[in-house]
Amino acid sequence: MSKTLFDKIWNTHVIAGQIGEPQLLYVDLHLIHEVTSPQPFDGLRSTNRRVRRPDLTFATMDHNVPTKDIFNIQDQMSRLQMDTLAKNTKEFDIPLAAIGDDKQGIVHVVGPERGLTQPAKIIVCGDSHTATHGAFGAIAFGIGTSEVEHVLATQSIWQMKPKTMGIKITGQLPKNIYAKDIIMGIIAKHGVSFGVGYAIEFYGEVVEKLSMEARMTMCNMSIEAGSKTGMVRPDQTTFDYLKGREQAPKRFDDAVAYWSQFYTDDESEFDERMTFDVSELKPMVTWGTNPGMALSMAQRLPGIQDENDQKAYDYIGLHPSMKPEDIPLDYIFIGSCTNSRYEDLEIAANMMAGKHLAPNITAWIVPGSRAIRNQAIKNGLAKIFIDAGCEWREPGCSACLAMNPDKIPAGKHVASTSNRNFIGRQGAGSRTHLASPAMVAAAGIAGHFVDISSEDFV
Repeated sequence: MSKTLFDKIWNTHVIAGQIGEPQLLYVDLHLIHEVTSPQPFDGLRSTNRRVRRPDLTFATMDHNVPTKDIFNIQDQMSRLQMDTLAKNTKEFDIPLAAIGDDKQGIVHVVGPERGLTQPAKIIVCGDSHTATHGAFGAIAFGIGTSEVEHVLATQSIWQMKPKTMGIKITGQLPKNIYAKDIIMGIIAKHGVSFGVGYAIEFYGEVVEKLSMEARMTMCNMSIEAGSKTGMVRPDQTTFDYLKGREQAPKRFDDAVAYWSQFYTDDESEFDERMTFDVSELKPMVTWGTNPGMALSMAQRLPGIQDENDQKAYDYIGLHPSMKPEDIPLDYIFIGSCTNSRYEDLEIAANMMAGKHLAPNITAWIVPGSRAIRNQAIKNGLAKIFIDAGCEWREPGCSACLAMNPDKIPAGKHVASTSNRNFIGRQGAGSRTHLASPAMVAAAGIAGHFVDISSEDFV
């Protein structure tokens, strides 16, 4: 009987429960960070329980980390959360990538680069953007605090099986159009809730040609479409990425043979299907206060259709019919679990090489991990950013969310490579405009958004 990629992985992990009811699933990898783990560990202590599989658990510090001076933690709550994670991981014998460690970085960047993230696994983390790991052909999703405790204690989790949705991406990517533009284009077209109740698989000729970094970007933002997870079939690109990594299987050829069994047999097996043609896609930018409020550089800001649009315009300080290039920018931020990988930094650096920031722009460049930071310094990317007038930072979640010192000031507009443009997401009163690393870098040089796919763009 034909099955989807999602069905095959799910079925190999069911411990108990009937179809149509919550089922108990085995968890292959549990990623934790300092924000959503303190209460679960306290829960374990109160019931005198241990962590079931510390060897299948990995911790890192990311959300609260100061990226300008990583050891100078001024916020007492941030310090407490990080100190608590260090204490808990030591007591329960869990590997930890602490501040300054060569493995430290954003949880959804560190997992793949260490080789912990692998095909056919079920991966969970107390963070909604765990969907990122689905790019490897895994079922990966965020979980709540009580669920974190359950996984720590049992290495399993109760879940209701979702329906499946296949999004076939076709056509030929135009010049300077990237994975971020694809997923933003899909969400702009279909809204922020079309994926509710579905596990999304991205497939088709375009997806097959994407790098692992690009696939991770798309799966990362599948959560912004309302889905708990996004995924891509594992293929040679996946295997080449994983080979030789620290935590990759020692018997790698045997692992590849196993992983290669996991794919969707026939696209007709999806409960829902849609097609997205990228041939005419233009660079995407958000104008409002959720990722669905986005438009291409070929469009003007839309008219007000309802109260939500009005509230978004009131907050963001823009008005209908404006051109995207007229959005007044003050900051650019290149980082986050969506776009802080080496490939992202390389794309941005190519846009900035030999140029300098516009006088109205303050720029923060934040690599996703220490390994990426070190590689960028070694290969000269960091120097390109510094010479352009950017602030080169230490790894961490940084200005993706207002949980550390990297906050965008109230009333200021920021072009950001992160995943959410919610009210106050990057600082109280901050005004966020999401875009690809290439678009954000080009905006930093020009002082405003520019159509980098245009024939006139140099």
